Amino acid sequence: MKEDKFPKFKVLKENVSECTLEAIKQMGFKRMTEIQSKVLPSALDGADIVASAKTGSGKTLAFLIPVVEDVTKNISKGIQGTCGIIISPTRELAIQTFSVLQDLVSYHSNITSALVIGGENRWKQSDELSKESRQTMLFSATHSERTDALVKYSICDTEYRLWWLHKILKKTKNYKVMVFFSSCKSVVFHHEFFNTYCEASVLCIHGKMNQADRTTTITNFYNAENVALLTARGVGAAGNAVLLLRPEEKEFVEHLQEYKIYLDKYESWDTFYNLKTKNPEFHKLAVEAFEGYMRAMEVRKQKQIFNLITMDVDAVARFVMI
Repeated sequence: MKEDKFPKFKVLKENVSECTLEAIKQMGFKRMTEIQSKVLPSALDGADIVASAKTGSGKTLAFLIPVVEDVTKNISKGIQGTCGIIISPTRELAIQTFSVLQDLVSYHSNITSALVIGGENRWKQSDELSKESRQTMLFSATHSERTDALVKYSICDTEYRLWWLHKILKKTKNYKVMVFFSSCKSVVFHHEFFNTYCEASVLCIHGKMNQADRTTTITNFYNAENVALLTARGVGAAGNAVLLLRPEEKEFVEHLQEYKIYLDKYESWDTFYNLKTKNPEFHKLAVEAFEGYMRAMEVRKQKQIFNLITMDVDAVARFVMI
């Protein structure tokens, strides 16, 4: 269905308050997306929802609008306290969702909201929630989503993995790039290396950073036009992807095909830049990155593919201890 065929938000005026409709208008939305047109009528009627749609399809408003309207109804009945709880899988997604919520309730003077992340005590709220009637809505970007993004892979000897990453970052310097690592210490090492030694435009984020630094980093990434973000956590996103495998890990391609994820082989190149450095400042980071990588490999699934016994550990050590 073409976008202009989806219904306008104003058709929901019988079930959506004027304040919410005005906020949606000010946010620049006139017509619903596909997921919104399918979900909102039932969700506004109080039905439990399980929905899946790709990133950028409008899922956030699809569940926020019913939440806001439910809170509005509770307030009109004189009900006080927590009327809705939205749970996100990551702190960054919670911050993003909270930002959209703030825009959505901008015309509701009697609705307050709070962002709860980190180690806050929520036992009292949990106890209150267990005594209310409940409507559940589960939204996912990956439940049954086809892999439409361009995905390629490359078989790369261990000693050339850093060169490969350097080359990819140079080729994609005009884009936003996310690079995923197996451990926080690998993130720290590669960030310091590329930022200091290669003078590349890179940011880093991982689970051991404090929340203030995480928030600053993700905000800078959202606002930048071109930058690479090195991270040890995965988030849903659309775009192109390159998977780098060691020769002994190439069987992983067949494993992905079992889940209907089909890859194209990336064309290699013959020349490599000399990235070796004797800078002692990187030695400690390199040792920690090596230790983090080995620990991550120990807990990996598909042991027949990601196997420490068949790994050239000396080559891995030389790779990170440049």
